[in-house]
Amino acid sequence: MTGTLHTGLIFFSFMVVCESEPTHAVPDRVGDSHRQSRLVHLTTHLAFQLVNDSLAFSRADSFCRGQFSSLATLEQSEDREGALELLQQSGLHSPIWVKNPSKAASKPVALSKQYVRFSALNFPKESRECFARVNMFFPSLSSISVCVRVQWDIEWNEVSTIFSYAAPVFTNEFQLRGQVDMHKRILLALIIHGKHLPYKASFPNDGEWHHICVTWHRSSGNWAIYVDGERKDMGSGTDSSRDIHGDGILILGQDQDSFGGNFTEPFFGMITDLNVFNMSLEMRHVSALNACSPMTHEVLFIWNLDHLSRHPAVGEVQALLFCPAVHQQMELQGCRTLQSWSDHLPLFGLSDCSDPLPFICRSSRERYLKMKQMSDSQSSQPTAFMSHLMKISNKTQAVLGQQPSGLSNLAQAATLLDISVQALEDTQQEGLQPEDMVSLIQLLLLAADVPTQPLPDATNHSQDSIQELSQHFISLANSVISEDNALKWQAIREVVNGPMDVVKSIDKMVTSLSPHLMAETDHMTIHTPNIKLEVKQQTLQEGSRGLSFCGPETEKHGNLDCISVPHQKIQDLHNNGFYKLTLVNTWYGSLWPLFSPEENITMVPTVTDGSQRYLGTILGSSVISTTALGDDQPVSTAVHFQLQHRVQNPTGTVYDPVCAFWDFDLNPEAGGYWNTKGCEVVSKQYGYTVCHCNHTTNFALLLQVYEAQRSTENENALQVLTFIGCGVSLCGLLFTFILFIAVGVPKSDRTTVHKNLIVSLGIAELLLMCSDWASANEAACFTVTALLHLFFMSSFSWMLVEGLLLWSKVVSVNISEDRRMKLYYIIGWGLPVLIVGVTLAVSVDEYKADDHCWLNVKTDTIWAFVGPVVFVLAVNAVVLCRVVMVTVSSARRRAKMLSPSSASKMQTFDLTWAVTRPVLILLPVLGLTWLCGVLVHLSVVVAYVFIALNAFQGLYIFLVYAVYNSEVRNAIKRIKEKRKALSFTNCSQPTSFLPSQRSQITSWCHSPPTPSSPEISETSGPHSSTSTSLVIKNESFRKESFVSFSFNTASGNQVVQLTGFKPSGCMVGASC
Repeated sequence: MTGTLHTGLIFFSFMVVCESEPTHAVPDRVGDSHRQSRLVHLTTHLAFQLVNDSLAFSRADSFCRGQFSSLATLEQSEDREGALELLQQSGLHSPIWVKNPSKAASKPVALSKQYVRFSALNFPKESRECFARVNMFFPSLSSISVCVRVQWDIEWNEVSTIFSYAAPVFTNEFQLRGQVDMHKRILLALIIHGKHLPYKASFPNDGEWHHICVTWHRSSGNWAIYVDGERKDMGSGTDSSRDIHGDGILILGQDQDSFGGNFTEPFFGMITDLNVFNMSLEMRHVSALNACSPMTHEVLFIWNLDHLSRHPAVGEVQALLFCPAVHQQMELQGCRTLQSWSDHLPLFGLSDCSDPLPFICRSSRERYLKMKQMSDSQSSQPTAFMSHLMKISNKTQAVLGQQPSGLSNLAQAATLLDISVQALEDTQQEGLQPEDMVSLIQLLLLAADVPTQPLPDATNHSQDSIQELSQHFISLANSVISEDNALKWQAIREVVNGPMDVVKSIDKMVTSLSPHLMAETDHMTIHTPNIKLEVKQQTLQEGSRGLSFCGPETEKHGNLDCISVPHQKIQDLHNNGFYKLTLVNTWYGSLWPLFSPEENITMVPTVTDGSQRYLGTILGSSVISTTALGDDQPVSTAVHFQLQHRVQNPTGTVYDPVCAFWDFDLNPEAGGYWNTKGCEVVSKQYGYTVCHCNHTTNFALLLQVYEAQRSTENENALQVLTFIGCGVSLCGLLFTFILFIAVGVPKSDRTTVHKNLIVSLGIAELLLMCSDWASANEAACFTVTALLHLFFMSSFSWMLVEGLLLWSKVVSVNISEDRRMKLYYIIGWGLPVLIVGVTLAVSVDEYKADDHCWLNVKTDTIWAFVGPVVFVLAVNAVVLCRVVMVTVSSARRRAKMLSPSSASKMQTFDLTWAVTRPVLILLPVLGLTWLCGVLVHLSVVVAYVFIALNAFQGLYIFLVYAVYNSEVRNAIKRIKEKRKALSFTNCSQPTSFLPSQRSQITSWCHSPPTPSSPEISETSGPHSSTSTSLVIKNESFRKESFVSFSFNTASGNQVVQLTGFKPSGCMVGASC
């Protein structure tokens, strides 16, 4: 069982490790049944794996990617130390592959970069004497390569000489000739040392530019003809007894029947980019030159019109040539190798990329240990999927065991994909485990790197088998990126970069297979629940229509996810010389739930006017992609795409869509990152967004989340209104407090509660006005935040006390006044101190907001204020309802006591006023105006109402509990009355009594009065100094009005003075 399991793990490139965990000091040697020998070395942060299986550079790079690692670069000191330690332990002294960090990966480039202008020579048919001569000295050559680009005149059918080299001793030393056959093809032939080789290599006589290279090597006698980067003809058997003679003349467009003259067999057309090398070029060199990559090694002549002399009829023209693959320059120069070490520093070199060499894979330590843990888990207790897979693979072990280090052809890939799909279907109920997902992702990566050209000994694959392979590939990928596996993706984040690794493997696999898939059809679709793949091909011509692709229709979303290549861009491809266009379109419907919801996408906010507060960026749509192939070569073109919004707006937030694409070259260690370069929003609609991007790749919508806020104008207006309101409110509270102290309002529990509320609310509003100034200093801002929390909390606590006191007046509560006030002080000051203290102790690091002096609303700290406030408002709302009920009941009783005619008229008004009056009086002091704060996010109008009601709360308290408070007004009246009574010289000392609510009260008093009786007082004295006063207070007068009669006896005359006091405090007097 263990051997079978290991076999399966190898073909998924799942790393098999030894039973003991390696340390950073002792490497870990790993072996398997195929005698692979791998050495692992761990450092503090990295893991290095030396693979002694010698592979070509591309295969080595593919193997490391299959291990979720990369070829070592040895650029950092930790890399060099780890690689040196590993090589010393292994005793390996041969070169090994390493990666050149300065070389970018292959990717399509824009059309403007794919075409290069060349200066060309035009050989017209009007003159058969046209030629051009290379003005340079040629030495004797044991090897030679001549490369040139030609555009054949399609109307010329005779034999033509592209170039001829003649020496003084022999004219036909080296020559390239061409002729047109009956199939309208240009056949090419070489002449070497006078020997005419057969016409075999060919290219179509289509009037297009073609790149031709011919090579010869004396020691082997081998020669070859390459056309457009492919070897069309080759052979040997030429005269290898001597070099090509030196001191010769190289002529373009003519055959030399004599040294430098007697021209025959002219060429008609255009020639450019002639390069001559003192070596026999290999296939990789020719491919690079075909792609316009420069080569300076062993070069004798580089195309330059200044070094040519030509016939007057030969003209100079500008040619726009297709240069498709700049990345092939790496193949031209060779691939990087580590040759040796010098003083612990690496010495690098270049080797042929096809040479098999060992290599080192590099990954993070955490990733290596996690993979080792998964491998150990599979070895000890295989999952249901892996067990079933091994059972099926026993039938095909001969096929599976051929290439333990990778997959070498499509047959092996098809076999592995087929048995994996079978195992997946048979274990559908059990589902995939994280270990299974890692294995399947590795299989997809390996299969995507398989060479698309079958090996010589492999069977030819029909279109049906290639399509079946593609369907199995997409089926496995669909299972891996299923939304049901979202939690499992989080479990393998330490190993796999993310779901975009699967997307990359699909793009690579389908793009490489597209020529086979489109061999017999021009349209193919593969549809699974999470992936829809479509490959389209069309021949380009004038008037070619634009191509579009849409994801599947859904009942939930009315608008489709679509992508299209505009008509004009397709026409541009045709104008630039492309004959066919292949589009590989893919839709991924389940990727957005697989990205970590806690991981914010770092991006600069698009809304910067301050009207909204930026919270973060999330992936908010499906992923859709297009890969364009022009004549089976990757090209880049502009696209339009439309994507639905896949997330819902939470209350109080808004989304701003951003058009983006996944850039695999951005942060390659993490597998890439989102990029917005070259993409822009065309239109924003409800539920979807239309975008334009100037290139092709994988696209999505990123939704920037903002907290719903107000415009700058409204924000500034609200700030000014708040500041003014707090200032006015603070003045009102101060005047109210002064009045309560100065005018001698009778002491009571009600006035005491009012005073405490005024103090706490006044300090809170003063701190609120100063909070902006304190925000510049972190310590001051923190202190202001804590004090604001304390005094606002205390304000609401005293509002709660106001409600409890009012309840005690409405509903009889049998608690003494002293005990009740002690409870009120505990609630009003003790409870806020406790709440603030506990909050600071529990969450001091998350207490304050980042950008202003208040509690952090992004954490649970804000509930230390919101929770108690909601409780206070709820209690006071109940109290207010009870007060309204009692007031309405009293109003009804009074209405019944009126006459029937008056009752009908007054009842409606009295009931309305009975409800309105307590609400207006009690709302500010009970804090119920803060209920508007719950609705502030809905409208800016509600925000203005909230500010007006609460910023001016102190002013309301001043008006209701000072200006219109009967206790305060009575105290002021008493002061005024006393002052005015003292101003009368005829009254020694007026005395006032509180009126009886039932009967008239008459009081006689003498000066000085004696309080012998509260109702009647009489005192006798000498007549010369006797003054008798009679004070009468009657309900027939207005409330609290009284009349004083004074009898003065002087010199035997009796004088009576009548003084009347009105509520306004004015007096009228009469004497008789």
